[in-house]
Amino acid sequence: MPTKKSDLQKLTKLGKKASASRTLEVFPNHEPGKIEVTLRCTEFTCICPLTKQPDFATIEIVYRPNKFVVESKSMKLYLETFRTVGVFHEHLAVDIGKDFVKFVKPLTVDVTVHFNVRGGIAIDAKYHYDQDEEPFDPRKLFA
Repeated sequence: MPTKKSDLQKLTKLGKKASASRTLEVFPNHEPGKIEVTLRCTEFTCICPLTKQPDFATIEIVYRPNKFVVESKSMKLYLETFRTVGVFHEHLAVDIGKDFVKFVKPLTVDVTVHFNVRGGIAIDAKYHYDQDEEPFDPRKLFA
């Protein structure tokens, strides 16, 4: 099914000069639950919250859209907002994942941040969301 004009109506960033913002735009999914989408950003940058040194990473987002698909330019602009943000790698995976769920409302999403080696260690952190899973409760580990 081709893209319809109505699919484009709410998009404000695509095809226009837009500044980075911590929001994501979506368009209608014609086949909810029937596709899987992978987004890969190989030029991600943020900074260490303590030393302020730059950190470089590849960000991979794999999701199954429900009613909406994320518009890729808004995703690019969203990721650019982290360039001057001091954030631990593990926190970044969670922040991106929660924002993605908030704006896109997917059936499932996995956000993996693959950080380049620094100090001899490369860090990968993964956030997982599945709308059908019970949220993780760490208190149950010690009950």
